[in-house]
Amino acid sequence: MTDPLTWLAEPQSIAFGGYSVVLARGLAPEELVARIAEGFPGCTARPLGELTAEDLVEEYELEFPGDVEDIALHHGRTGDLAFAVAYGYWQGELSVPPSASRGGAEIYHLEFEEENGKPVPPFFHGYRDGRSTCFLNLHLDGSWGPDGVDGEPATVAALTAELAAVGLPDHDRASEDLHRSCLEVLGRHFGLTLPRTLVLEAALPAVLLEV
Repeated sequence: MTDPLTWLAEPQSIAFGGYSVVLARGLAPEELVARIAEGFPGCTARPLGELTAEDLVEEYELEFPGDVEDIALHHGRTGDLAFAVAYGYWQGELSVPPSASRGGAEIYHLEFEEENGKPVPPFFHGYRDGRSTCFLNLHLDGSWGPDGVDGEPATVAALTAELAAVGLPDHDRASEDLHRSCLEVLGRHFGLTLPRTLVLEAALPAVLLEV
C-alpha cells in the first residue's frame, strides 16, 4: 500500500515538471487558495469549474497553446486537511508566505522541480500562525539551504530525531530513496496525507491565477 505522501516521489507523480502541493489545517480549501493568491499582488483568481487533473492540464494547454503563463490550482479536502495542487507556471514562482498561516492555521508546502537540470532537490516548508516553523531540502545534503532541518528549535529537534531513527541523513543513499523516506517521515510527524486517487482522478474545483 502506498504511503499517503510517498507517491509524490515517483517520476511525474502529478504532472510533467514535478509537483507543488500546499496542505493546510484550519482553513477551508477556498480560503487556502485565496491566501496563496495573496502572494501574487494584482492577480485574478478565475474559476474553471470542477475538473479532473487530466482535464485541468488539457484546459491549461488550450488556454496557453505554445506558451507558459499563470498558475492553475486544483483544490479540495482530505480529512482535516485542505489542499491545493499547482499546475502550469509554478516553478520558481509559487511561494507561500508565513502570513498565509495567520489566525492559528498550519500550512505545509511541498515542492519538487523535477525537470530542473541543476539539479534542485525537493523542498518542504512548514508555517503556523504567521510564523515559519520548519524548512528542509529532502536530500538533507546542504546543496540548497541547510544540510538538515531548520526552523523553530522544538520542531527541529523532534523532526531531526525522527529522521535519525530511519537512518537520515545518509549521503550514500540514492536521491529517490531519500526523497521517499523524507516524505514518509514528514507525513507521519505532521499528520499529512494526500490521497493519490483523489488528486489524479476526482473532479475537483479549479481556479486559474492570472498574474
